[in-house]
Amino acid sequence: MIGMRIAGALLAVATLTAAAHPTSDPPVHTPTAAVASAHPIENLELLLQQSLPNVKGKTFTSAIVDFPPGARAMPHRHGQAFVYAYVLDGTVRSKVDDKPVTTYRPGENWVEQPGAHHVLTENASPTEPAKLLVVFVSDTGDQLKVDDPTS
Repeated sequence: MIGMRIAGALLAVATLTAAAHPTSDPPVHTPTAAVASAHPIENLELLLQQSLPNVKGKTFTSAIVDFPPGARAMPHRHGQAFVYAYVLDGTVRSKVDDKPVTTYRPGENWVEQPGAHHVLTENASPTEPAKLLVVFVSDTGDQLKVDDPTS
């Protein structure tokens, strides 16, 4: 557990360092949920996206996800990507697959295995924003987030 936290912290530092000295195009601001939402939606800002030179067919992507007060993401999946999320600011509630809802605060993190169903991701505060650093290792060319179909 401590090893995972140390590895996560090192990954976060490396990603933030890369963000401070970008080697790719400028950040892209992309809303990640449908515009017609009852709640505010999250916003994804790409920091770095590049193919992994030693792992054919895989891409490393880091992003900042901003959650305005009361924002909630649509239930979604990340395809076959391995996902690491680290809370930078605020408080985020998350539920992956059949695991219980968990509340994360700054400095805390979680991982999502390939194929996982992210049932809930929301800013726990109605008044304060929340921010995540998210790292994906995905199949090159795959969408990073696919919202569940609405009924």
